[in-house]
Amino acid sequence: MIDKPLERLRAAAQRTRELARNRTATGLSHENADDTLGTIATDAARDFDPFPLLEALHHNGARTIVIGQVAGIMHGSTELTGDLDLLWDGSLTHAPALAAAFTAINAQLSDETGNPVPTHPDSFLRPKVQFTSPGASGDCCTPALPWGNLQVGDFLNRAITTVDPSGLKVHYISRPDLIQMRRAIGRPKDLRRADELSSLISNH
Repeated sequence: MIDKPLERLRAAAQRTRELARNRTATGLSHENADDTLGTIATDAARDFDPFPLLEALHHNGARTIVIGQVAGIMHGSTELTGDLDLLWDGSLTHAPALAAAFTAINAQLSDETGNPVPTHPDSFLRPKVQFTSPGASGDCCTPALPWGNLQVGDFLNRAITTVDPSGLKVHYISRPDLIQMRRAIGRPKDLRRADELSSLISNH
């Protein structure tokens, strides 16, 4: 059993790449993911490596927190994923650091309808921007995105921080907040993963 969050994530990303590379391409990207299987079943999983982006965010001082199944894996979930989802505060002051980080890894951005947008600070001020990069694809969201009754701005304040031996610092959503977010979204994969995280708490 791997105990450290980033070690768990490295191992899971490697398993994802090994699994996805041995199968026929599906033609599906992360935004076309099945609501039950998740992005592990898409082509985005074939070269999945969230660490170049996480390192670029760290080095550029971009304050984001990891949400979604990457955060689930960091909390001990055994389900694999092929995308990286992020949450940040949506502040104009913090947008340039995000743009610098995504530019550093040659990421391509698009709006919620799939239309390309420039890798510029203004693009990140949307409630959500989609990204693709050589290592990871996903969504970069702000609290302005409709989250139902969730106060996701509070999730930012309660985020957990982990640091690996290289000095890489990653912030990720707390387990109770991730469970709450999962149940609010309510897709089959979210409910299943919320149950798994809840069982990890009860068995801890």
